Amino acid sequence: MKIGRCLWKTQIRLAMINEGQGTATFLAPSLTQGANPLLDLITAGNTTGLPTTDVAALDEVQFLAPFSQLRRNVFAVGKNYRDHAAEFDRSGFNATTGAAAIPEYPQFFSKATTTLSGPHDPIRFDPSHTQSVDYEGEIGVVIGKTCRHVSPDDAMDHVFGYVLLNDVTARDLQKRHAQWHLGKSLDTFCPLGPWIATRDEIQPQDCLLRTWVNEEQRQAAQFSDLIFDVPTLISTLSQALTLLPGDIIATGTPVGVGIGFSPPRFLRDGDVVRVAATGLGELCNPVVAREAGK
Repeated sequence: MKIGRCLWKTQIRLAMINEGQGTATFLAPSLTQGANPLLDLITAGNTTGLPTTDVAALDEVQFLAPFSQLRRNVFAVGKNYRDHAAEFDRSGFNATTGAAAIPEYPQFFSKATTTLSGPHDPIRFDPSHTQSVDYEGEIGVVIGKTCRHVSPDDAMDHVFGYVLLNDVTARDLQKRHAQWHLGKSLDTFCPLGPWIATRDEIQPQDCLLRTWVNEEQRQAAQFSDLIFDVPTLISTLSQALTLLPGDIIATGTPVGVGIGFSPPRFLRDGDVVRVAATGLGELCNPVVAREAGK
């Protein structure tokens, strides 16, 4: 199942997506009444046999972020594709001096809840605050059941599905403050959507993740190329903290980000960033760089 939150005929609805037929089948309006309806469905743990009503073509609906708001910070993973780990290490923006280029253990950080943005919303930043905004196309794992002390063998039983995201990053802030949270947590720096595909819909070995800037392809990798796979990430996190339904784990970005070029190719006002993956649709976000108050 692929399920998203969208605007149709001036109403916000939940819909099941059929990419092959190009249709959105809307769930009954009663399932959209909560403040965060898709999170409510995931938390309830019952997404089979849901009542449906109308059907519309996909080009007739406007997709919103699947969640109205994030339950808590996104858990994200740095340097989880080998080629990207190497490009980051030699970029000059790596503040973790002395650390190995290829990590021995997953490197976790988080993005603030206020980074949440829709699949077509602008990525906004103040150029007087940061001059080095970068893209990072990623696949996020959506937790479906509460889990703590989960083994890798049992980890996938706690996954609801997968979702596209862009881990937008202010590289200068990331380096200046010698940590990742601040540069990753500017408002609008987590475009998410357009829908969540349940785990049975996505096979990592068949899932190609790609990113374009102004229609120039910058990134392309198989989801199965992760250094630390999804079961390892879930198990590692769950040893330290309780994962909750609706939590998102951003699994890392492949080679080809802006800092990997010489000179670096950062995002500028008027750029358009597009991220797509097999079965997960695409994000398409314009970049708006304006000084505060303008």
